[in-house]
Amino acid sequence: MPNDNSFAQAAADLLGPRGFTHDPELVDPWLTDWRGRYTGKAVGLASPADVSEVAALVKLCAAHGVPIVPQGGNSGMSGGATPDNSGEAVILSLRRMDAIRTIDVDAREITCEAGVILQTLHEAAEGERLRFPLTLGGKGSATIGGLISTNAGGTQVLRHGTMRAQVLGIEAVLADGSVFDSLTPLKKDNRGFDLKQMLIGSEGTLGIVTAATLRLLPEIGGRVVAWAGLPSISAARELLLHCEKQAGDKLEGFEVLPKHCLQSVLAHLPDARSPLTSEHAWHALIELVAERGEEDRLRDMAETMLADAIEAGLLEDAAIAANESQADDFWLMRDSIAPAERAIGPAMQHDISVPVARMARFVEEASLEIEARFPGTTAVGFGHLGDGNIHFHVLAPEGATRGEWEAQAGKRISAFVHDLVTRYDGSISAEHGIGQMKRDELGRLGDPVALDLMRKVKQALDPQGLLNPGKLVPLAKAGPTA
Repeated sequence: MPNDNSFAQAAADLLGPRGFTHDPELVDPWLTDWRGRYTGKAVGLASPADVSEVAALVKLCAAHGVPIVPQGGNSGMSGGATPDNSGEAVILSLRRMDAIRTIDVDAREITCEAGVILQTLHEAAEGERLRFPLTLGGKGSATIGGLISTNAGGTQVLRHGTMRAQVLGIEAVLADGSVFDSLTPLKKDNRGFDLKQMLIGSEGTLGIVTAATLRLLPEIGGRVVAWAGLPSISAARELLLHCEKQAGDKLEGFEVLPKHCLQSVLAHLPDARSPLTSEHAWHALIELVAERGEEDRLRDMAETMLADAIEAGLLEDAAIAANESQADDFWLMRDSIAPAERAIGPAMQHDISVPVARMARFVEEASLEIEARFPGTTAVGFGHLGDGNIHFHVLAPEGATRGEWEAQAGKRISAFVHDLVTRYDGSISAEHGIGQMKRDELGRLGDPVALDLMRKVKQALDPQGLLNPGKLVPLAKAGPTA
């Protein structure tokens, strides 16, 4: 790469003092992912103010051969927004691009820039008596650009789908600095490839998302949140089918967690109380929603649905939140599982999916296999049973050293988990992306034809390999020598 100083000076001249810095005090906080697993180096931190500045910066990087690591809220789970240790890359932060450009209430569409925080988007929609149907625990820091780039999921996928289903249009800067403008949504458009879909989930390796048009829905008129105690995850699967049959499209969320996770959360949150007085092997968190005019009978529907489930032997006990505050408390316990488990000690976290009908069996069988193969570990699965996405954590034996255990036994455990997932025709990444954490595993387990297509697309759109290098796209395996 040409002299770092020449690029840094050119970037500073282009973006000004607010737009570029190489001051270690300002850059260093963004060199480590929020989980603390990956730390890299960078030539500087670029923070463009608009799409024209992004395009100009990308052209500058192409001219100097400087790799670009796009970054939103830096809240990713797979190290996809962290540079490597070479110090050659520039971090491209989209956080200054946080404008909501337009809201079309009649069309139920919102166009916003990539740096808009998810919670801010929710609030903007609510101000127009609309809602954005995707949420997750990190909504206070996750950005729209990051959510699109990783095709994020969350707790409402059961009814509304992943981020991919919410995106109506995209604006993105490509590797040569050209701007792909497809923000205007069309319900029918057969002019060739749907290029915006290719950018969704590409983790900044094919282009840098700078804005998007997203779909909105009418605000809900009311919701009912219930907590159920169950004897097994297989029973949870039967309860899910029962709820889908009785509640139909009013079933918005169905989350499951084992006893271990609930106990961890109760120990982690000082004011938390178990929703049920009795103990159960598994628990389900269920949410029903209704549009305005339908909310009056929603609670009756929930009570009948749960009563019928108890009578059918599908659950052992249940409680319906008495008010919004208690409903929020139920969800807080669900959203606190990951930090509560981390507080216990080292663990390997796996964001996996298998076909919905096989998830209960997977959790039961995989837990037994892992705990037998790796003595002292505890396997726990929790999350979005309705869409086949379970967060499958393997907790280290008591006394394990954080950092050392993950790097040694933890890697072997993750490889074994991924082998099991592949055996079940599943995915090693359901909603958190591949990043750098799972890139080699994708190369080991992925379909060779699909991997070859990914590499060809990457080469075509980013021939210099400057867009988020080392992420998502596995390296090609070396062929035999003559």
